[in-house]
Amino acid sequence: MDEITYFNRYTQRLEQEKVLGERWVKWFYGHDYRRHAGWMNLAAGHLLSRLYGAYMNSARSKRLIAPFIRDYAIKQDEFVMEDFANFNQFFIRRFKPQSRTWVEGKRLAAPCQARYLGYAVNRPTNTYPVKGEDLAPQLLLRDNPWAKYFVGGPLLIARLCPVDYHRFHYGDNGRVMDQFTLPGRLHSVNPWALKTIPQLFAHNEKQITIIQTENFGYLAYLEVGALGVGKIVQTNLGPEVKRGEEKGYFLFGGSTVIILGEPQRWQPSEDLLTHTAAAQETLINLGDEVGVALT
Repeated sequence: MDEITYFNRYTQRLEQEKVLGERWVKWFYGHDYRRHAGWMNLAAGHLLSRLYGAYMNSARSKRLIAPFIRDYAIKQDEFVMEDFANFNQFFIRRFKPQSRTWVEGKRLAAPCQARYLGYAVNRPTNTYPVKGEDLAPQLLLRDNPWAKYFVGGPLLIARLCPVDYHRFHYGDNGRVMDQFTLPGRLHSVNPWALKTIPQLFAHNEKQITIIQTENFGYLAYLEVGALGVGKIVQTNLGPEVKRGEEKGYFLFGGSTVIILGEPQRWQPSEDLLTHTAAAQETLINLGDEVGVALT
């Protein structure tokens, strides 16, 4: 399997990702005979994630914090650091208020710090690393009535690695119109897994929030569960929400936030479109521009 690289908007160069559990993920999703085994049953995926989550909530997990900071070069000066009682408390650490700023007005703010893909139109012909038909709103929302608003609209995929800040926020002012959960499997959302398993995002567990925003029309926020994610916690579902307010967080594990938009209301930022067309994710900080309004 090829190494995972991404374009860093701030250094303006390609960088290689250091994958937590790399050997295990490559083995599990990289062998043909394992592809069928990769479709683990629902109970097994949830049991493994619950057990791992329970350990990360235990006092014993505190010993993992120091080596994790060292091995993944966590920038401690950006975060509120304290005497965390367990690894999960460290995992959902908060940024210091001055560490990140928020774009305003007709510029859509990044709801999480992540590696982004962006498509101006969600077409079946989109390919990397997920086939466009696998990202159809009807499939992702499982034919929920809200899906019709997002057919042919823009799409963002924000992939969070275990080393990242794991809280997610609102990218614009608005009103929460609906919120629901779609149960499912808990596959890894690593690019290697995405290339191996068709319709992974459709089949994985998701929490969906529909927001009527001030500047971008309706947005659908999809927080996608993944293998090892102990829990997705919603801390603020409005109903009235403000740009930059925390929406929730993921407990331990890498995961994904997908944003669906209405056609002709906005499009992803130019550099994001350029790098996505070149089959490359773009690292974008929380609060920075990920899209611009068209109306």
